[in-house]
Amino acid sequence: MSASLTLVIVMAVMYAAGVYVMLERSLTRVLIGFLLVGNATNLLIFIMSGRPGSSPIVTDASVEDMVDPIPQVLMLTAIVINFGITALLLALIYRSWWLAQLGDEGDTLTDEHAAESADDADTTFRSSSDDDDAVAESIDEFERGDGATSDEDTVSHKKDAAGRAAASASDRGDAR
Repeated sequence: MSASLTLVIVMAVMYAAGVYVMLERSLTRVLIGFLLVGNATNLLIFIMSGRPGSSPIVTDASVEDMVDPIPQVLMLTAIVINFGITALLLALIYRSWWLAQLGDEGDTLTDEHAAESADDADTTFRSSSDDDDAVAESIDEFERGDGATSDEDTVSHKKDAAGRAAASASDRGDAR
């Protein structure tokens, strides 16, 4: 197959425009330039692929009539790579836009719990051992037969367990 002059010119213009746009400072222009260069590369692979022919999967065709599948695989690979880098560039564009919107704050966020003392933090974030104690107590009650038998009993036992956990937490706070 002889290469079509129109496809060669379109490919050259896409490469030139893509490289020119990628030289700008804006990330959006870099993205557009990269997309142009990626599509020009796909056109280059298409132009270089050779003559059209029958599918290599068809068994009744002769080897001379089959088309080479390697350029098709290369084009699919180029499309996937182009998509991945486009996703990365879009993420970078979004992140830079977000940081530009924050202004002087930059990437720092204020600490919501900076004014709290250690005792306030202890009461706010209770220990996981309180949960373990409540689970062990619930299992013991169930094994003794004191466990809940209906939904109303379950609700009342949960309220009682929550009250006992809060009382034990306050007792530990007084002991410190």
